[in-house]
Amino acid sequence: MMERTYPIVTITDKAARALRSGHPWVYDAEITALSGACADGELVDVQSQSGHWLGAGFYNSASKIRVRILSNNKNDRFDAAFWERRLRYAVAYRKTVMGEDFAACRLIFGEADGFPGLTVDRFDTVLVAQVLSLGIERRKETILAALVRILREYGQTIEAVYERNDVKLREKEGLRQGKGVLALEGLRTDLSGHVEITENGIHYNVDYVNGQKTGFFLDQKYNRLAVARLAPGRRVLDCFTHTGAFGLNCARAGAERVVSVDVSADALEQARRNAALSGLEGRVEYLQSDVFDLLTQLADRPRGAFDLIILDPPAFTKSSATVAAAIRGYKEINLKAMRILPRGGYLATCSCSHFMTDDRFRAMLVDAARDAQVSLRQIEARQQGPDHPILWSVPETEYLKFYMFQIV
Repeated sequence: MMERTYPIVTITDKAARALRSGHPWVYDAEITALSGACADGELVDVQSQSGHWLGAGFYNSASKIRVRILSNNKNDRFDAAFWERRLRYAVAYRKTVMGEDFAACRLIFGEADGFPGLTVDRFDTVLVAQVLSLGIERRKETILAALVRILREYGQTIEAVYERNDVKLREKEGLRQGKGVLALEGLRTDLSGHVEITENGIHYNVDYVNGQKTGFFLDQKYNRLAVARLAPGRRVLDCFTHTGAFGLNCARAGAERVVSVDVSADALEQARRNAALSGLEGRVEYLQSDVFDLLTQLADRPRGAFDLIILDPPAFTKSSATVAAAIRGYKEINLKAMRILPRGGYLATCSCSHFMTDDRFRAMLVDAARDAQVSLRQIEARQQGPDHPILWSVPETEYLKFYMFQIV
């Protein structure tokens, strides 16, 4: 067993129980003692009140999450070989579960893959990375260069790595916001900021420089296919369409009419470009409108203008403090959708907020259905795609709730 020279962080009994159960975070208030000079972004050992070793992780005095556990194996050496092993495991998993969709998927999903605070999405030849922890920030060149090399060993063409670190969460780690090409040996730095991907047979132009998050939401890939199976011959209202994906899947599947709605003119322009790429121009009507206002107008009219409504809103809550307001927002759009749909119509609805738990989301739907005086016949309950794996010991990795109902 290797000699341990890291500073030691002692934590409360409650925190120790959480770590033993597999949760990888130690919060600032859970630390009872520090032994040695704990440098921000560097490794520390974590122990219980009784001196039992619990794991090693990144320390950051600027963050509320004071320690992010990397390993509970005392033999691990946190060198380049350690990161390469984890990367190979993550890539092999995606190659297995994504199959032909490997060219456009999430390759690294933070703690679920053992990379605290790191997200890497693959858009064909471009990797888009987001770093939300100081420890990973200091090692990102090593990690991302190794990821590119491993993908190339699989026969994959990777031309560039782009960083989307323009997120406020970085400030909670004492990190600056920013975005730009990561200059690594053998990679290009002169790309346009756009790349084309194919998902479910539909082509998308991904703006990974200015698009939301990393440029495209990959987590709904298979949920879009599931909804498309309901679409043939139906009149579809695709709310919060963003880059148009749900509506395009329905149009491709043979919907009679598709109206895709978003408040953002830029998003709708991108959606139109995506429709043209797939030969679906003229098959989707694009409407710039506040979805809340539009649903209010439609709910005041006779039922039946649409018989399939898709609600894919942005996260209404990003903290536990705003959950009550979020529940009201989710209920409003779902209640109005239920009032618009005829008996026998279909509703696909979701929440991408971890704080809007499945129990809360289901209770909200029950409440909305009662007020709308309808019953919900469940078709499917779904979650994020398997390239965004849920680690059962880390509840934060479970965030997307997706339900499909018939209104009866």
